[in-house]
Amino acid sequence: MLFPVMAPRCWRWWHWSVWPRTRPPPARSTPSFHQHFSTQEKTPQICVVGSGPAGFYTAQHLLKHHTQARVDIYEKQLVPFGLVRFGVAPDHPEVKNVINTFTQTARSDRCAFWGNVEVGRDVTVPELREAYHAVVLSYGAEDHQALDIPGEELPGVFSARAFVGWYNGLPENQGLSPDLSCDTAVILGQGNVALDMARILLTPPEHLERTDITKAALGVLRQSQVKTVWIVGRRGPLQVAFTIKELREMIQLPGTRPILDPEDFLGLQDRIKEIPRPRKRLTELLLQMATEKPRVEEAARLASASRAWGLRFFRSPQQVLPSPDGRRVAGIRLAVTRLEGVGEATRAVPTGDVEDLPCGLVLSSIGYKSHPIDPSVPFDLKLGVIPNMEGRVVDVPGLYCSGWVKRGPTGVIVTTMNDSFLTGQMLLQDLKAGLLPSGPRPGSVAIQALLSSRGVRPVSFSDWEKLDAEEVARGQGSGKPREKLVDPQEMLRLLGH
Repeated sequence: MLFPVMAPRCWRWWHWSVWPRTRPPPARSTPSFHQHFSTQEKTPQICVVGSGPAGFYTAQHLLKHHTQARVDIYEKQLVPFGLVRFGVAPDHPEVKNVINTFTQTARSDRCAFWGNVEVGRDVTVPELREAYHAVVLSYGAEDHQALDIPGEELPGVFSARAFVGWYNGLPENQGLSPDLSCDTAVILGQGNVALDMARILLTPPEHLERTDITKAALGVLRQSQVKTVWIVGRRGPLQVAFTIKELREMIQLPGTRPILDPEDFLGLQDRIKEIPRPRKRLTELLLQMATEKPRVEEAARLASASRAWGLRFFRSPQQVLPSPDGRRVAGIRLAVTRLEGVGEATRAVPTGDVEDLPCGLVLSSIGYKSHPIDPSVPFDLKLGVIPNMEGRVVDVPGLYCSGWVKRGPTGVIVTTMNDSFLTGQMLLQDLKAGLLPSGPRPGSVAIQALLSSRGVRPVSFSDWEKLDAEEVARGQGSGKPREKLVDPQEMLRLLGH
């Protein structure tokens, strides 16, 4: 799964001279260029901000459909691929295969990756717009939705973004040190990310040994005392946001048993006949788990399970409860809810009743959010997106957006792919119509000079390939696909910076 396309904070060290491109730029004009673009459009310089799926799919579309376009991808991290690297669960390696496609794009002679560059700090969006014919913002949703309840700041309460970043090797989250000495964990939210975290918490460590989970995270999970994980949602079974694939993985998780309350499913049998097929199949599976008696073999397996996970419906977080000394989380107070409205408009309203659930770990998985990147870029703080029309930033010609910062943090990789292709299509339409600046633009040459003067040293894609080879080599010794590098200073030392 995907989730959340983040490009978290990066680091910069010493002053340096301009870092050369790893490949020479192509000739500025080619006789065989497609007839329908004018002379002024022969070598459009385009930059993309963010190297997650949205950024790479946008670049891929532009390079494929304009045979002279040059695309520079700027990224805060020293490494590319955003949430494919830092968000996809370690035990879902097949989802990461898309990295092979992104690597082909990055190796194009007309594409360059500039890591370790934070747009909005190291270089501004107006400076990029001055250097390029078009700028595409694809920097994702790197923040999390706050709970806004008392006790949220207590030790033992983490956002999904931070917890997932911790076990996936996001450098800024390596100091998280979650205490897993408790018996019970509570996850707030019922999406795929919530199930990912529950699965990682409950999976026998020996099953994670051959994934790309970080060495440090695996060490903590080996010592974990967590036996029960509650996955809490404010609405009901018909409104869960996870997919049937993720649910089946939870059901089949070795050494665990599910806990569901049959009362949460009363009257659901009649209602599911009218709902769309994917939702219907998912609800039928939940209903079966909650109400049907398991077969003899399955009953024996469940009876021997040492760990459990449960779905708690119609509960909304009201307060994180502190331990007697006030130094960490000891539980969570949940408001009991009921549903009002129908269809997509269904919302949970408090009934007035509350329930206290003891726990030693609270993970908030209620959503990611984007933030403004530069004062010059319009931003809707309420919706958490850049106002746009099919990817064209409102009232800023030549500025575009794709991915979660364009439409909000929803959907899977395929959704992002289609969305990014549409943005690329709009940009090329504007180029063809003569709506972008005419004449040559300096592109990365100007930006690298600016960065050099500011002591910022970018990392190239060939640099990343050296780090990639090092990770793979380190993983081989323990039978892992890779051992992720998590310390930016170590990465820079390995590159000789």
